[in-house]
Amino acid sequence: MIGTAKTVSKFFGRFVGVLVLAFIAACAPKGLPKKSDSAQLNLTPAAFADLPFWTGDRHVEALSAFIRSCPSLLANTDSHIGGHRIKAGDWVPICRAANKLITGDAQASQKFFEKWFAPHLISAAGNSQGLFTGYFEAELQGSKTQSPQFNVPLHGLPIDLVRVNLGKFDVGRRGQNLIGRMADGRILPYHRRADIQKGALRDAAPVLVWVDDAIDAFLLHVQGSGRVVLEDGAVMRVGYAGNNGHGYVSIGRVLIDQGELPSGRAGWRQIRDWITRNPSKAETLLARNPRYIFFREISGDGPIGAQGVALTPRRSLAVDRKFIPLGLPIWLDTVWPGQDERPLRRLMVAQDTGSAIKGPIRGDFFWGYGKDALAEAGRMKSPGQYYIFLPKSATAPIS
Repeated sequence: MIGTAKTVSKFFGRFVGVLVLAFIAACAPKGLPKKSDSAQLNLTPAAFADLPFWTGDRHVEALSAFIRSCPSLLANTDSHIGGHRIKAGDWVPICRAANKLITGDAQASQKFFEKWFAPHLISAAGNSQGLFTGYFEAELQGSKTQSPQFNVPLHGLPIDLVRVNLGKFDVGRRGQNLIGRMADGRILPYHRRADIQKGALRDAAPVLVWVDDAIDAFLLHVQGSGRVVLEDGAVMRVGYAGNNGHGYVSIGRVLIDQGELPSGRAGWRQIRDWITRNPSKAETLLARNPRYIFFREISGDGPIGAQGVALTPRRSLAVDRKFIPLGLPIWLDTVWPGQDERPLRRLMVAQDTGSAIKGPIRGDFFWGYGKDALAEAGRMKSPGQYYIFLPKSATAPIS
């Protein structure tokens, strides 16, 4: 989920550079990796006939989601995956052809993917199996005015938050950022959630809206975007703008480690039930996750994913972009949440990322919004595999 942050001023530029170089020297004594993460993947060519349930899918829905990715794909530079190069120009004829298709033509949509793409089974270290979880667009009740009922803030980006692109100082750290705050001429770690809950932000961050439930607000921080229904019935959409630079800690895992919940039964419903039974411990539990999310108001047809496009329910997939370039179609082969005997097979598009989505065969399934989406997302921990669709012009390995 893409964020922005305050640019380091020219006044601090040289000083910040010295600090960052010292930071890199301290943290990177082992040298730089010789291969990119994506090069560690194995891509095994497959035929469309090898994809379970391929002809039974609703390809029209996937095509609509893919077309949303085209503007971003056309603006991309070259990308790499599993020893293959996808040139920026590969997307020009593909997106042109996609936009010419008649909306709703099921047969033409299927043939479009078969004409322009070649499926490849993804594996790493000889294993093609991975984990697929779910997420949704949270819905909260809120107000633009603080009151006893609406007293939980959703913050925008703080004015004192600094984000340093480490790739500008060390090419081996391209894509990595140092997030902190300037204080007395030093870059310090930004406030942790526990400190923010106690008022550490003060006036440093604007409040976009006030909501009525701290637990729902925490869930919004985990999901990254959501809908806030205001008192007059209007809907305000908020999306990810940035974070405080601290790592994500699962409070479900905390409860398991403490023996409060059994392993495998620490979904969102069980966590909320535990908090309801232990209200005095809620704030302490939430603070165990030091990561804090800042939001921005957004508009459009849905929440905005890391690729900068509106997500499509049941067609958008969050991936680890270190391994999978955003915008690629992906054939997902997994099972429905809590129903190991019921296959869930469909064409998705890699359009988002997530702090908990790490690894080469790891995905987060976007279910949409509402109670049904919450239920499916909350219990989805499904094993499975996926096939990446590469443009046919990009299927030759890099020599």
